[in-house]
Amino acid sequence: MDVEALLKGLSRLPDIEADNLQAFDATDSLLLETVADFLGPDSKVVVLGDRYGALTLGALAGLGVGHVRVNQDLFTGRLALNRNAAAAGLEGRFTEHELDRELLHDASVVLLQLPKSLAELEEIADAVARFAAPHAVLLAGGRVKHMSLGMNAVLERYFSSVQPQLARRKSRVLVARNPKTTLAERPFPVVEALPELGITVCAHGAAFSGARLDIGTRYLLTFMDRMPAARQAVDLGCGTGILATMYALRHPDARVLATDQSAAAVASAKATAVANGLGERLVVVHDDAMSTLESGSVDLILLNPPFHLGASVHAGAALKMFQAAARVLTPGGELWTVYNSHLQYRAALERHIGPTVEEGRNPKFTVTRSRKS
Repeated sequence: MDVEALLKGLSRLPDIEADNLQAFDATDSLLLETVADFLGPDSKVVVLGDRYGALTLGALAGLGVGHVRVNQDLFTGRLALNRNAAAAGLEGRFTEHELDRELLHDASVVLLQLPKSLAELEEIADAVARFAAPHAVLLAGGRVKHMSLGMNAVLERYFSSVQPQLARRKSRVLVARNPKTTLAERPFPVVEALPELGITVCAHGAAFSGARLDIGTRYLLTFMDRMPAARQAVDLGCGTGILATMYALRHPDARVLATDQSAAAVASAKATAVANGLGERLVVVHDDAMSTLESGSVDLILLNPPFHLGASVHAGAALKMFQAAARVLTPGGELWTVYNSHLQYRAALERHIGPTVEEGRNPKFTVTRSRKS
């Protein structure tokens, strides 16, 4: 199969599609070119961080690889991989796993699209060193403008040899060999007490803001005494689950659900719920913009939306969440949103949800309350 044609035909759906957003980049192409020199007839290949299937399907279609084990953090990426595999006739040639022993057992070649977060890279590097074959080679690629020497330093903690390759097409591959012996316990999730809130937070490497309290969430929490007591409340884009945890502790009769498209966030929120004695009361769901929830089923939604899609600044993710909230809220239900004031989301909230009032503003953030018409 023509790999270049395959890559150009990939879709981002169900993720946001736009003229400045692609389903593959030059790093995917460079990784596929580089890994060819490391493959043998018995190579067991694992792909990590594949955004929409470029690495998985490219390896299957153009490199003679019979089967690939895959781990993707984002729910939308998992759906896109399966959708693109069906379009290319490559279904059944890969299996999907969490970041664990089942994914990496006996793996000899690991392909990785480098994440933005050093903490996420550390959790990945630890898992590869811990579970892959002793002779495993990790090929970690990224866009040069997003790479840092800190990435090399993280990999050097887990591999005896880390060799940066020459940059090509503004991308670079780091080749890590000879995994080192790891500590007895995995370093993630990180568990930290938040004395200002009186709770414990757990965070896997890819979870936004780690085990810290990000400043947008901190500001939204100052309005919790104004929020209604709901029968069913949702923390949309929950991250480590701080908003859901605080609401559940304040409203013991509410059914509280936390949802995120990041598997790392979902695992973090579940651990946070358990750490604060809410394991049975707080339900955490891995999905895309509340896709598994029924229409008109929720009284209250709390939202601190992202303003990036991957490395691109883009409002699409927030707008998708507003549309989802409009579907899921009951008539009269409320969406409480915190966002960077310069984004000026109020008009979009009015359009998608209904009457929207500004509850507060500080030098950086705005908090609004939108009522479903």
